[in-house]
Amino acid sequence: MTAAVPATHGEVWLRARPDGLLSTDHFEVVRVPVPEVTAGQVLVRNRLMSVAAVMRTVLQGGSDLPIPVAALGEPLWAPAVGEVVAAPGGELEPGAVVTHGLGWREYAAVDVADAERVDPSVLPDEAAYLSQAVTAWIGVVRGGEVRPGDTVFVTGAAGGVGTMAGQFARLRGAGRVIGSTGSRLKGAYLVRELGYDAVVIRGAGPIEEQLREAAPDGLDVVFDNVGGEQLVAALAVARRGARVALVGALSGQLAGGFTAPVGIDTGSLIVRGITLRGTSASDHLDAIPEGMREFGRGLREGTVVFPHARLSGIDQAPRALCELLEGRHTGAVLVEL
Repeated sequence: MTAAVPATHGEVWLRARPDGLLSTDHFEVVRVPVPEVTAGQVLVRNRLMSVAAVMRTVLQGGSDLPIPVAALGEPLWAPAVGEVVAAPGGELEPGAVVTHGLGWREYAAVDVADAERVDPSVLPDEAAYLSQAVTAWIGVVRGGEVRPGDTVFVTGAAGGVGTMAGQFARLRGAGRVIGSTGSRLKGAYLVRELGYDAVVIRGAGPIEEQLREAAPDGLDVVFDNVGGEQLVAALAVARRGARVALVGALSGQLAGGFTAPVGIDTGSLIVRGITLRGTSASDHLDAIPEGMREFGRGLREGTVVFPHARLSGIDQAPRALCELLEGRHTGAVLVEL
C-alpha cells in the first residue's frame, strides 16, 4: 500500500556556482512543500537517483552541451527511479515504478509523457535503469564497431561508462581488453571482476609506454572517455584501420568544461586509415532498445554486472557528486532517497 504523502520534502539546490574544485558548500538541502500535481502529471516518491560527471559541466555553465545550465536557488535534476503515489488523470496507477529526469529531490511532479514504466522483464534490477550501459553499448557497437578478436582500449575504465564498456566489448568478441584508471586498486578490480586483460595506471609512467607494453600488437578499437594525453597515446599505438569512438571528455569535464583539446598528427591518421567518430547516444536512439535488451540478458545470465556505489539520504547527494569527481568510487554512483 502506498504510504501517506508528507507536507514537505527535501530538495537539493545550487547555492553558488563553482569556480574551481566542487565542494558540498556549493549546494543547499532545503525543505519545501511537496509539489501538487494535476491531470497529465503524476507524483513520484523517488527511491534512487544517479549522479554523473556531466553534472559538473551543468553546474558551471558556458558549455556547448545541449542541456540547460543549473540555476541558482532551484532544484537540480538527474535521472531517478521512483514509485507513483498520486495520479490524478489515471494514466499511471499508484504503485507503478517509473524512471524520469527529476532527481535531487524526494518527491517529483512528473509529466506522464516523461515517466517511463520500469519493466523487470527488460532489466531485472530497477537500479540498472540508472546505469550508463546504453552509452557504453552505443560506443562499443556503433562508435568503435568492436569485432571478434579486436584489441580494445577503454579510457576512464573504472567509471560508470567504462566499467560497462569493457564488459560489452568482451561480449562482442574482443580478444583483448585494456583499461586505464587512476589507481592500482581500481585496476586490480577491473582485471579480477570485470574481465579486463590489462590496465594502464594514470601517473605510473608515460601512458604510451604502458599502453605499448599492454598491447604490443597495437589497438584495433579505442573507446575514449577522457581525451587529453590518453587519447594521444592511444592514437600513437593504434593499428592501421583502427576505429576510435570519442564518447567523453573527462580530462576537461572534471573542471566544469566539455573541451579536451589535443594535438593530432592528421597525416599519420590518414596513412594508417584511422577513423575518429564522435559518438553520442542522442544520435543513435534506434540502438537503445537493443542495448537495453543485451544489458538485461547479461544481468540475468551473469555475463554482465552493474558496478555501482550507493550513498543513503538526500543530504548525501552533494557528497556523492563530489566523491565521484574525485575518483573515490568505481562504477556508477547512486543515491538512495
